[in-house]
Amino acid sequence: MFKTYQEALNYLYNNLPMFQRIGAGAFKKDLTNTWALCEALGNPQNKFKSIHIAGTNGKGSTSHMIASILQSAGYRTGLYTSPHLKSFTERIRLNGKEITEQFVVDFVNRIQPYIEKIQPSFFEITVVMAFDYFAMEQVDVAVIEVGLGGRLDSTNVITPELSVITNIGWDHTDILGDSLEKIASEKAGIIKHQIPVVVSERQPAVEHVFMAKAAAEEAALNFASDHYAVTTRLENGRATLTVEKDGSVLFDRIALPLPGHYQKKNLPGVLQAVTILQQQGWKITDKELLDGLEKVTSQTGLKGRWQILHEKPIVVCDTGHNLDGIVQVVEQIRHTPHHKLLMVIGMVKDKDISGVLKLLPTEANYYFCQADIPRALDADTLAAQAHALGLKGEVVRNVNEAIAKAKANAHAEDMIFIGGSTFVVAEIEGL
Repeated sequence: MFKTYQEALNYLYNNLPMFQRIGAGAFKKDLTNTWALCEALGNPQNKFKSIHIAGTNGKGSTSHMIASILQSAGYRTGLYTSPHLKSFTERIRLNGKEITEQFVVDFVNRIQPYIEKIQPSFFEITVVMAFDYFAMEQVDVAVIEVGLGGRLDSTNVITPELSVITNIGWDHTDILGDSLEKIASEKAGIIKHQIPVVVSERQPAVEHVFMAKAAAEEAALNFASDHYAVTTRLENGRATLTVEKDGSVLFDRIALPLPGHYQKKNLPGVLQAVTILQQQGWKITDKELLDGLEKVTSQTGLKGRWQILHEKPIVVCDTGHNLDGIVQVVEQIRHTPHHKLLMVIGMVKDKDISGVLKLLPTEANYYFCQADIPRALDADTLAAQAHALGLKGEVVRNVNEAIAKAKANAHAEDMIFIGGSTFVVAEIEGL
C-alpha cells in the first residue's frame, strides 16, 4: 500500500511505459487494456456525459475553451488533457481544480492488482483514473482530450454527446501513418454511431475521410469553418476577436486571454460545438459563452499557448512542436514587433527535425537545449542539424540556463521565444 502521493507517482512512472518519456514504445495499438481496466472499475466511462476532442493541433486549447464555457454555464465540468506541464494532477480537473493527491494515492492502491495483471501503459492508467474520478464526483459533463490519434487512443471507449476534430497535420507519422489521409482516418476513429461531429477546419485534402466515416456511422457532420470566420487583433497582450457567422457579425469584441493567432482556427470549432450542445438541450447563453472564453486560463489553468512571460524584452513560450504548429508560431513571431530575435529551442527525437528547422527564422540567434527526458534530442545533434541549414547559435543544454543566457544577451526592444517541444516549455521555471 502506498502512503504518499510521491510513492504512488513513482510507482506509475517507474513501472509503466510512458510515451512522454520513451515515445512510440509506450503506445498500445488496441483498446484491450483500457476495456479491461474499465471493467475492473465497474465501467466508470459509462457513468457521465462527455465531449471527445481529437486533432493534430489545437485540441488542448479547444478542450479548455469548451470546458470553461460549460463551467461558466453552471455545469459541474470535468476536464482530461495530456501531457501535463508541471504536475501530474494537471491532467485531471473538476471545475478547473486539479485532482487531489489523495485521490491519486487511493486510486493507485485500488488499481495496483490490476496493473500487475494487465500490464497497462502509463497513459491507459491516467485515462481510467480520470474516468473513475469523474464518475465518483458525478460530473454533469467531462471534456476528454485524445492523447494520440483517436481510433486506438485509450480515451476512445467513451460514447460522447459530441465529437470534435480540430485539424489534421503532420505528426506522429511513425504511429498514425505516412499520409494526411491515413492520419485523418485515425482521428476520424472517434466518430461514433449517430453522434454528431464537428470538424473545426475544412481541409480539402482530407475532408472526404470525415465525410465517409460520418456517413458510415450515420453521424451528423459539421465543418465549422463553413459557417464561422474569425479575425484577431492584439491589444495589450490579449487577443480581441471578431466572429462572423454566415457572413454576419456574431460577436464583435471577444477578449480572449490566448493571444496566439492560431486560435482563430480553433474558435469556429468551439462555437459550432456549443451550438450543437444548445440544440441538444444544454443551457448555455451567449453571456456564459463569452464569459467562459474570456476566463479560459483562470478557470481551467491552460498554459503554454503563446504565453507572454515578460515584457521588455518580450519573452514568449509556446508548445507548438510539429510542422503545422511551428508554421503558426513563426507567423506570429513575424507579426510581433521586435528588434533582435533570440530563440531557445529544443526538440524530441521522433519529430520531423529537418522539416521544423527549415521553417525557423534564419535571422535569429539560437540557444539549443534539451528537456530532461529520454525522448529529448541531444542538443549537440540539434545544433549540428540547425547549423547545416544556416541557423546560427550555441548549445546551452539546460533549458533554464539557455533562457537565462538569452535574457542576458537581449535588450528591451528584443524578443525571446522558447519552444520547439512541450517538454521544453514544461521546464520553464515559474511557469
